[in-house]
Amino acid sequence: MIHLSNLSFGYKKNKPLFNSLNLEVEKGNIYGLLGKNGAGKTTLMKLIAGLIFPTGGDINVMGYTPQNRHPNFLADVYFIHEELYSPKIKVSTYEKIYAPFYPNFNHTQFENHLNEFGLEKNRVLTEMSYGQKKKVMLSFGLACNSKLLILDEPTNGLDIPSKSQFRKLLAQSISDERTFIVSTHQVRDMANLIDPIIILEDGEIIFQQNLWDVSKKLFFDISYSNAEPENVLHIERLPGAYRTVTQNLTGEESEVELEALFNTVITNREKISELFKTPTYHE
Repeated sequence: MIHLSNLSFGYKKNKPLFNSLNLEVEKGNIYGLLGKNGAGKTTLMKLIAGLIFPTGGDINVMGYTPQNRHPNFLADVYFIHEELYSPKIKVSTYEKIYAPFYPNFNHTQFENHLNEFGLEKNRVLTEMSYGQKKKVMLSFGLACNSKLLILDEPTNGLDIPSKSQFRKLLAQSISDERTFIVSTHQVRDMANLIDPIIILEDGEIIFQQNLWDVSKKLFFDISYSNAEPENVLHIERLPGAYRTVTQNLTGEESEVELEALFNTVITNREKISELFKTPTYHE
């Protein structure tokens, strides 16, 4: 669905952000895009959406070159930025103006999503809080039924109940023909939802794996002893305990903890790369 080949980009000519970056994204998944501040996550998503253009290499999204801005491409991509644009109009007017650009927009879904979040169409966007605006845009984006939905920090500004509602709506909206890319620092908000995981560091994709393969290669555990286990790759202190990540040598399954996975990959880049070079056997 998305193919990036030898992609190069930089905001300054003498300081490239991406250099020969390659990425393959398949349809039917909710991809989690993780990385430190400044790693290039938002830039990468803008390149995929055709909002900025590469300086080298190729981008193919659903058979289109994003920078050409083909109408059929634009009709099947929706990007929800972390920084929201909020015109001084009612939600109902926003729907009337922007929904026609998306042929698969479902007005009933939009209304149902708003109801899930406890919002009404007669509200003016500029009179809403940041969290309320975010709920409107999430509701609209999901109702577009675009093949590609890109979400930049979607849970920022949402309260705890709203985060739960959002996770439910996102899970209900994914299908075999749709792909979601979610960039977030709040990985706990997206646990058990984003899969596969992509980690971006220093302008490179240093990790791209599904959670099933991660659980076969790595073992996540909580220990109440300060004795460091064998084959430890990462250890962090918790209240009264330690979270550890070790190489999985027994085949025993464990629940993947996303924050621990991210920290393990970042601090053991070469070892993790070598470990995941070996294919995982799928029964």
